[in-house]
Order: sequence, then C-alpha cells, then structure tokens
Amino acid sequence: MNVGARQIPGSVLVGALLLVGAFFGAPAPEVKWDDLAGIWVTAGSLAGVLVLSIFGSRPSLWSRASQLALLGTALLGTLDLVHQESVSGSAQAGFWLLAISLGFAVWHVMQRFSQGKPKQAWLQMTYRIIVPGIFGVWFLALWELITIGFGIPRVLLPSPGLVGDAISGSLNILAADFQQTVVRAVIPGFVIGNLAGFAAALAADRWGFLGRGLLPVGNLVSAIPIIGIAPIMVMWFGFDWQSKAAVVVIMTFFPMLVNTMSGLRSAGAMELDLMRSIGASHWQSFAQVRLPTALPFIFNALKINSALALIGAIVAEFFGTPIVGMGFRISTEVGRMNMEMVWASIALAAVSGSVFYGLLAVAERRATFWHPSLRRLP
Repeated sequence: MNVGARQIPGSVLVGALLLVGAFFGAPAPEVKWDDLAGIWVTAGSLAGVLVLSIFGSRPSLWSRASQLALLGTALLGTLDLVHQESVSGSAQAGFWLLAISLGFAVWHVMQRFSQGKPKQAWLQMTYRIIVPGIFGVWFLALWELITIGFGIPRVLLPSPGLVGDAISGSLNILAADFQQTVVRAVIPGFVIGNLAGFAAALAADRWGFLGRGLLPVGNLVSAIPIIGIAPIMVMWFGFDWQSKAAVVVIMTFFPMLVNTMSGLRSAGAMELDLMRSIGASHWQSFAQVRLPTALPFIFNALKINSALALIGAIVAEFFGTPIVGMGFRISTEVGRMNMEMVWASIALAAVSGSVFYGLLAVAERRATFWHPSLRRLP
C-alpha cells in the first residue's frame, strides 16, 4: 500500500489494523479498556512505532532509536496490563489482538535494524546486538503474556518473572551448581577429551592403519547413548566430579577425532606437491599447509563439543552426585514440583553453553580470519 510516494510495509499495515481491532474487543470478561489506566500509553507508544514506520521510508538513526524507545514503552505497558488482576488469567480477544499487534511492531523494528548499514564500526556492532536482543526480549515477553494471560499453572510452565525470582533468590545455590558442573566437570573433561581426540587424529594421520582401526570404533562408541555410559562411569570413578568429567571425555573425544582427520585430509594436492617440491618434511607440510586447512574443522568440533560436554555432565549427574550440580538440582526440584528452580537451572545451563560457544566462535574468527566464510566483501 502506498501513501503518496511512500510504501507502507505489510507488517506495519497488519499491526495497525490489529491495534484498531483490539479496541472493539473486551480485554477480559466484564472489563472495558477505559478501566485500564495504562492502556493509552501502551496504545500511543505502539501507534508511534507504526507512524514512524510509515513516514520514515529511509529511517535515520534518530527514527530507529525513537522506534526502539516507543517499542520498549509499549512492551512494558502490555506486560503491566496482563498483570492487572482483572486481566490476569482471563485475557480475551481484545488483549490478544493488542499483543499480536505488538508482535508485528517488533517484527518491523527488527527488520529496520537488520537492514541498516551504518558506516561506523561501533554502530554496526550495536545493530548486530540489537536485533537478537529485541528477539530475545520479545520471546520472554510472549512467554510471560501467554502464561499469565491464559493462567497456565506454574507446575506446567512458570512465567519468566517467576523464574527470575527463583534465580535472584538462589544465587548462592546456582553458583555452587555452576562450579560443580561446569568448572569441575565440563572444563576438565572438555580439555582432556579434545586434546586426546586431536592427538589420536595426528597419530592416525601419520600411521594410516590407526585411522582405519579408530574410525569404526569411534562410530560405534558415538552411537552408544549417554544414559548407557554415565552409570558405568559413576561405578568406575565414584559419585564426585571425576565420573562426570569421564563422561565428557568420552563424548568429546570422537567428534574431535573425526573432524580433525577430515580436516587434515582436505588439504589441496597442489599445495602439498609444492611443499614436497621444495623438500619440506612431513611435519613442515603439516604445520604450514595441513593444520591451517584443518582449523575450521577443528573449531567445528570444538563448538559441537561445547554443547555435548554440558549435556553429558548434566545427564551424568542424574545417576549419582554429591548434593550439588545442575543435574542434581533439576532432578531434585522436579521431584519437589518446584518448577521455577528447575527452569532457573535450565536457564543457567543455557547461558553457560551460549557463553562457552560464543568464546569459541570469537577464537575461531581470530584464528581463521583468512577463511572464505569469514571474509567480507567490500
């Protein structure tokens, strides 16, 4: 749709229609919009986002920042509305039309920031952070709106607000769980497993018969479910962190082995022939050609193992552990029906895994900046 010479994006048009339609439906049984004091601030902020979208065909930094501020105000207002006693647990069509309209506004603001191409480096980094940030905040807000608006029991699905309260009230417990699971089990197991897998790949590359023998064994062990390995490791190494680290070693060893061997074999024949033509030894060819070529494969294994290591340690804690650890906390609190604490532990595990993965991604970009997948076109 065009307004003069301006084209209205479809997401803006649909969001505006839903916003208008929201006022023709009741937000809750026997409740009118006039009974909710903050509705006009919420609706006005949301309308401001849509108006700026219509009259900003080439959005400036100011218009984007204004849209983001208005979107935040509308989001906070909607969350406040759903927590009103008259709406909580009984939200109806009018409220949900308002929430869906907010979703279309979120969609459009994310699209505007993702299309922006500022020249300043710091602004480019800011835009890259804002887009996933908006999506993450909207995901949590939608979760809150659904659980509170429909009155879902906390045993089935607690709201993010309740999970946040559980986190803030149990920081000491979660810190001890993090130290037991991540610091004492995941990190040692991750380091040992990856180093062992890398060393085995080097040996298999140097002596071909080892590779022909190790790969079938690796595929066999990889197919063994973790719930079959974890109890055995607990019997062998005891109930403390050593058995969990052993599970992590087993889970990370073979992905590193397979990926490193694949990477070493991916070196180009022309480069290797050139190294042989100048009289380079096996280890010189390895250091100058084959290892750099294998680095993307190695980092791929590290990123895969960052998730496997955390999963392995948590599942291993289900089969016996001291009274501390993420897996112990999850299994114990499920039995007590304390689902807020269960989700708090899950959130801690998710954040830990994401930070671990992000650090590896940063290291990969610095070590393999020359790789075509990381080059930027001018």
